[in-house]
This record gives sequence, C-alpha cells and structure tokens, in this order.
Amino acid sequence: MNNMHNVWAKRFEHYIGEVMKYMRFVFTGHIAIVLVFIIGAGGYQYSEWLKVVQPDFPAEWLIAIVIGVLVTFSRPVTLLKQPDQVYLLPLESQMKSYFKKAMNWTFWSQLLFPTVLFIVSIPLLKEVTELSVAEIWSVVVFIIVLKYLNVRSEFYYRYVSRGHSIALDRIVRIAVSILAIQSFLTDGLFGAVFLVMLAYYAFTLNKKMINQPVPYEHFISLEQNRMMSFYRFANYFTDVPHLKGSIKRRAWLDVLYKGISFKKENTQAYLVYRTFVRTDDHFYLWVRLTVIAAIVAMFITIPFVTWIVVAAMAFATTLQLKYALMSAGEFRMDMLYPIPRETRKQAVAKLLRLLAFIQAVLVMLSAIMQPQFYIIPVVILVVSEITLRMSK
Repeated sequence: MNNMHNVWAKRFEHYIGEVMKYMRFVFTGHIAIVLVFIIGAGGYQYSEWLKVVQPDFPAEWLIAIVIGVLVTFSRPVTLLKQPDQVYLLPLESQMKSYFKKAMNWTFWSQLLFPTVLFIVSIPLLKEVTELSVAEIWSVVVFIIVLKYLNVRSEFYYRYVSRGHSIALDRIVRIAVSILAIQSFLTDGLFGAVFLVMLAYYAFTLNKKMINQPVPYEHFISLEQNRMMSFYRFANYFTDVPHLKGSIKRRAWLDVLYKGISFKKENTQAYLVYRTFVRTDDHFYLWVRLTVIAAIVAMFITIPFVTWIVVAAMAFATTLQLKYALMSAGEFRMDMLYPIPRETRKQAVAKLLRLLAFIQAVLVMLSAIMQPQFYIIPVVILVVSEITLRMSK
C-alpha cells in the first residue's frame, strides 16, 4: 500500500472503531441521566448568577484566558504506529499529504470544546459588555482561525524540534492567544495583530521543516501516550484488556494498612489495601470520582440534584473498585497458601466501606455551606452499601 491517502483512511477507520467500542461503555444510561442533571443544574445556577453579576465583571479577560489556554493545547493526532518508523521510510516523500490529513482531523476534533464554551459565555458578554450580536458571533470565527493556527504551529514546532522545549512554545502561544482574544473582544481589529504574529510564527516553522526527516519516534511516542490516556479513561467504565497500569510506592499512605495485625486471617486484607494504595488505576479512580462529587456538592445549590450526582459517583466508585479488586486473572502468591477464598471478598468489602466513609466525609465538608449538606454522607453510604451487597 503506497498511497498515503489509503494509509490514513485505514488508520482513521480503525481509530474511530476503537474509540466507539469503548465510548459506548462510557455514555451509558445512568451516566446520561447524571449529565442531564448536571447540565440542567449548572444552567440554572448560571442563569441565576447572570441576574446579579456586576457590570464591571472582567468577562473579557476570563473568557480570553479560558479559551486561549484551550485553543493553545493542540496535540497532533497522527495515528502513527511503532512499525511506521521502518516501513514508511520509503514513502517519506509522501508523508506531507498524510500529515495534512492528520492536522485537519486534529483541528476539527479539538475545535468543538472551545467553540461551545464560548457560545455558553455569550449571555455573560451580553450582560457586562456593549458588544453587538454580530460582533459577538465574529469572535467565534476569530476563535476558529486562532485554533487553526495553533494546530499548525504546534505540529510544525514538534516536527522541527522533535518535541524538545514544547512547554516554552506553549507558554508563548498561550500568551499570544489570550491577548488576541482579549484584544478582539475589547478593541476589535487590534486582535488581528496577534493573529498575524501567530501566522508568521507558523510560517517560519513551516519553512524550517523543509528537508528535515520525519520525527517518527516523537510522533509515535506522542500517539501512544494519547491513546493510553484514552484507554485509562475508558478503563474507569469497562475493562480494557491491553491496558497496563503503573505502580507507585505512596509511603505516606502506609498508615492505611499498618494497623492490620500480623495474622493469617488478615493476609487478604493486607494485600487488598496495599493493592489499592499502590495501583494508579485503582487509587486515581477513587480520587477522581471523589473530587467530581465534591466539586458538584460545593457549587450546586439544589439539594436533589446534588444527591443524584453524589449517589451516581458513589455507585460508580464502589462498583468499579469492587470489580477491580476482586479480579484474579493473573497469578498471585497468595494462591499458593491455604487461605479461604471468602476472606478476599470480606477484605474488599471492608476496604470499600472505609473508602465510602472517607468519600462521604470529604464530600460533606466540601458542601458544608450548601443547604441540607448533612444528607450527603447518608446518600453516599447507603448507595455504596447497596451497591456492595447487590453487585456480583
């Protein structure tokens, strides 16, 4: 296959299939219900806040900072694989057409979020600025062009520098993007000056690419890390067989299992606690879901919505950690010893009850300024216990 259009088409078809295979487990029925409640409650809170927002609120700077940062992070999606640095070498002269398609997909796939976020901010701009409807919607076009230039600039910079000092490149582009949006919102055409600066920067980098070899190693490493991040995210909702989790010591959490007495019947308890503390996938799953529940409880002032969200987070935490800790697909040394299998199940249940209690306390403390905050820990503990008992 020596046609780079066909190579990209095959890669893209496989990539979309892989993403859709796991995303159907992410956006399940109960997650969709939670999202509806979160969006509804967030929209209500936003509309109520707009009624009391001060006229001198720095909306332009807030929007410029948030959107500017989002459009700057434009990590290229190349879909390159490890063997490509060998098998695509004879076709290196044709890689330009391949990378053109890669940059186009990177642009369109990353454009939605900043655009939607700006559209959400339009009511705020109408409240605190004197921008007309035409001027506000012209900012959308400006953001699209800015994103296009950032995608090109990051790709060209990575191509030229092989990924070295990418943080410095991003800092420069973040500053230019923020100033561009803020200037366009306040002074109209003056924002185009920063757009020209970024365009010239991209043009200069593009000229430096001429006659340089393709940095296969950097783009392949980037692609592998990107897909691994997606698999880790999907692994919170379903099992990803080829995902390899990392292990960290976390000595500061040794207190969790140092209190376990040195007895035969506590063998599984020690192993389960240690597994949770040291395994990134398990530990960060609990941390992320707890943080999400805490943030929702902190900012949403509608008790019923808060209870639904924290209940969903408690259900997801308990269910996923139970499946993860009870799985025994690999060989463990404890299988060689005459320890009843039931003890592992008991140890997992004990750990999950402890984690549910800690989660309930943290979420309650984050919501202490909200009405009826004292019901939140009851909801978390009840849902966690029911999930623990009803799940297989």
